Amino acid sequence: MVFARKRFGQNFLHDPRVIAQIIEAINPQSDQALVEIGPGRGALTEPLLERCSALDAIEIDRDLAGELQQRLADRCLTLHTADALKFDFAALAASRNRRLRVIGNLPYNVSTPLLFHLLEARASIIDLHIMLQREVIERICAVPASSDYGRLTVMLAPWVTAEHLFDVSPGAFRPVPQVWSAVARLSMRQTPVFAVDARYAHVVSAAFSHRRKTLRNALRSLLDAEKIAACGVDPGARPETLAPAQFAALAAAVEDN
Repeated sequence: MVFARKRFGQNFLHDPRVIAQIIEAINPQSDQALVEIGPGRGALTEPLLERCSALDAIEIDRDLAGELQQRLADRCLTLHTADALKFDFAALAASRNRRLRVIGNLPYNVSTPLLFHLLEARASIIDLHIMLQREVIERICAVPASSDYGRLTVMLAPWVTAEHLFDVSPGAFRPVPQVWSAVARLSMRQTPVFAVDARYAHVVSAAFSHRRKTLRNALRSLLDAEKIAACGVDPGARPETLAPAQFAALAAAVEDN
């Protein structure tokens, strides 16, 4: 048996009740293209294979991948031994001739960059059913002016409808983590809910890198107070009080140097 490795952020799900809840939330259909990130020991892989005709899975740990491939050799599992951060999800969707449904108990240590990587392939993805540290799920699903609202919330907002489905206690894993987890459904939009300027990410990053500062100060290098006000935004406001569409308006007002 392969043991959990800290460098991969591995905590293996084992609770059958939680597994059943996740499968029920996904509701996989036989004609869908499902891809699992980090199958580990196959806690979700096996019940997914019972509900769908085929499954792709991406596993970075070669030992785990080998063990899983051997155990499920008679099943319609295509196992990719690869780093999900570098995996080409668009190419996989093209090879399957349909958009993907992505499932994963994602490593906490790479959760944000992995979400941004998946966002880049949004045209090839229907939805994500992901388990992450509860604090990260709360940030994804946060609303303006709440303590969890921040850069991750705003960056996902144009493209994603996020639902916090349920929490998962530490005891559902081996080894037992020190934090609670949560499961969320992220449904991808084909077109953004508002126009997204090329400078959107830069403005959002600048604003939240100085979270306690007012927009007047946080965006000083990009926009002066007059231009911020011209967007219908109070220059004295703090970034966590703005709706995502207001960041889009500020980005559109930034002039190219």
